[in-house]
This record gives sequence, structure tokens and C-alpha cells, in this order.
Amino acid sequence: MKFGLRYANLGRFTEPEAAIEITQAAEQAGFESIWTIEHVVVPDTYESVYPYATSGKMTADNSMPIPDPLVWLTFVAGVTKTIKLATGVLILPQRNPLVLAKILASIDHLSGGRMLLGIGVGWLQEEFDALGVPFADRGARTDDYVAAMRALWSAEGPASYHGPFVEFDRMWCRPRPKGDIPVIVGGQTKLAARRAGRLGDGYFPARAQPWDLIDEMRRAAEAAGRDPDRIEITVSAPDDPAEIAELERRGVHRVLVPVNGMVGLGTQVHDVDSVLRYGRDVIGGQ
Repeated sequence: MKFGLRYANLGRFTEPEAAIEITQAAEQAGFESIWTIEHVVVPDTYESVYPYATSGKMTADNSMPIPDPLVWLTFVAGVTKTIKLATGVLILPQRNPLVLAKILASIDHLSGGRMLLGIGVGWLQEEFDALGVPFADRGARTDDYVAAMRALWSAEGPASYHGPFVEFDRMWCRPRPKGDIPVIVGGQTKLAARRAGRLGDGYFPARAQPWDLIDEMRRAAEAAGRDPDRIEITVSAPDDPAEIAELERRGVHRVLVPVNGMVGLGTQVHDVDSVLRYGRDVIGGQ
């Protein structure tokens, strides 16, 4: 089982010293990856429904700092050696795919092949409106952007791509990633599960362990002629670490532990010690 630390670019870890401390501690403790989230802007008020709370609103203060995930990951990449650098998730349809492909390949190249690209389509229409990005076609745009970026990353020579939203001929995009950058589709919906099955290297439902959606992903993969067993499954860590072995038996490859509360230890992560303790008591015991 792999272990990741998520929500790492929030709270006090938006500050440089704390960001370095938490990432180095996670690497030392045996965490395989560290995960970030993003919003470019958050409206003071909004009508869009947040899908992960019964209130329909984000639980955090709208003015809370959320550093750009790729900038934050680049910053901590320079003070670590092995821990993988993950977005969980990056709102892909809000980004220019050619510019993003270049940034991701650069991070992956300079970090020695440590980039994991977790993507989502987004839910906050007011944010899309402020960025001037159409909200209604964000799903189709996401699919096209993934294909376009993979074309740039995989081409031995100049790349060409012709899709509904992205089109280019014989373009060089260098450096290339060290290897394949895994695309991990996030989202707690059937559409996200199906997208992961069709085109993802992994699936991250974001909350708990929704087996119905994982099954949906597997069916979509089979319908697309893909082997569902090759799609890496990432889920939230259970409250009881003793349940992790059962998750592995059921095909889960990675669990993500929230940085704001170490699951099963009853402590808040505001110091290095709690991260190291989780590594000793849970990761080390697997």
C-alpha cells in the first residue's frame, strides 16, 4: 500500500518554513506522495453547490490562502529527493493545456520523474466565469486537454494534435517528462468514474471508499477496451488504520491521509512529530 499526505498546501503549510518541514517529514516517515488542492479565486458569495458537504458550501473560510499547487510543489521539490508531487486535484479545464504541459514536464524533469497529475473538472461556476472559461463544456474540454498534453509529452519529434478544443501541428515542447506523468482522475460522481475508466491512469474519488463508483470506473474501463486492474485506485485513509489491509485486498493502491488530522491517531498535524509518528505506527507496520 502507498500512503499520501493530502491538503498539504493549506493552513500554516502555506508558509515556506512549514511547507518544507511537512514535506521533508512526510518523506522521512515513508509517505510516497504529497498532495495539493487548488482554487485560483474563490468568490465572496456563490450559488454553485459544493459537492462534498451537505451544506453545499466549502467549510473553509473563503479568504483562506491556497497557494498555486504547481508553485508549491516546485518549491518543496527542491528540498526533497523521493516523495512524489501530486495535485489532488488541479482544475484542468481552467488551464491552457500547452502551457500546463510545459510546466508539468518541467517539474517532472527537474524533480527526477516525481510528478503525479490529479485532475478534476471543477464545480465552482463563478470561478470559471471570473477566469473567462466556459463552464458547460468543462468535461469535454478536460478530455481533450488530457489527450493534447499526452501528445506533447510522448512525441519523439514535433507533436501534432487535432481535437475539438486544442489544435496544433508540428510543435516542439521540451523538456519531456522523465517518463509518463500519471493522470489521476478525481471526483465523486459517475461521470468522473467513467472518465477515469476511459482515459485515466488512476482514480481518486476524494471521499471515503465509494465502491459503487470504483465499480463504475472498472465497467467504463472494460467498455473502452482497457484493463481496469491497471488503473490505480486512490482513496481517503480510513479512520481506523486496521482497515487498510482490507482496502489493499479489495484492490486499493494508495490511501491519502489528511494533513489537518492524522487519521487514527487522534491528533492534529501542526508539527513534524505527528507525521513521523504516523510513519512509525501505521506505514511502518504495513
